[in-house]
Order: sequence, then structure tokens, then C-alpha cells
Amino acid sequence: MALLPNRKDAIISSAKLKDYILSPNHPLGKFKAKFFEEAGYVQGSWEILAKDIRAQHLSKNATKGQPSSFGKKYEITAPLKGPKSIVMITSVWIILKGEEVPRLITLMPGGKKDEI
Repeated sequence: MALLPNRKDAIISSAKLKDYILSPNHPLGKFKAKFFEEAGYVQGSWEILAKDIRAQHLSKNATKGQPSSFGKKYEITAPLKGPKSIVMITSVWIILKGEEVPRLITLMPGGKKDEI
């Protein structure tokens, strides 16, 4: 295992967080929004989640993700200490073909509770 390549320059899109993952109205994101709200993350303060992902997740080991025709995917499964509680999540990243910087694709609830 190794750290995510070029993690210090990782791109975490504000739209990805506030309009999808933390959106209580997004058809798919609303289920994630409920999970993250329990940890203390809400759409109006998406910047806190971005900062915590950078500080807490990007310092953990990444594994190669599912193959993609768009580039190389990586996953990081680790605890995330939110404003209200600690949760286990998996962050999914991609380094697009022809690029060197990882981009956040999604965050998913999950992992082994005994790792928290």
C-alpha cells in the first residue's frame, strides 16, 4: 500500500460535496447527506468536510480501485472525525489519463467498524 500520488494537489470539487454528497435533495446524494449529517457535516458548511478529507484521509494509504477507461482509480478507507462523531468512509479518487493530479469522485459510507 502507498499514499495517493500527488495527494497534496488533490482536487476536491465544491460542487461534488455541496451539490451531490451533502445535498438533501439530490436523488442519490440525499442518502449520503443523511449519513454525513449524523457526523456533523451539512451542505452549508461543505468546506469543513473538504478540509477534513484533506487532513485526515489523504494521509492514509490508498489501494488501487476498479479499472476505468478514464484513468487510474484509487480508494482510501479510513475513519473520518467529523464535528459530531467519527465515521468510517471510503473516498474514491481518479487520476485522469494525461493528468497527474487526483480528483475526488465520491465518498461512501463504509469500512470495518473495528478500524475506528
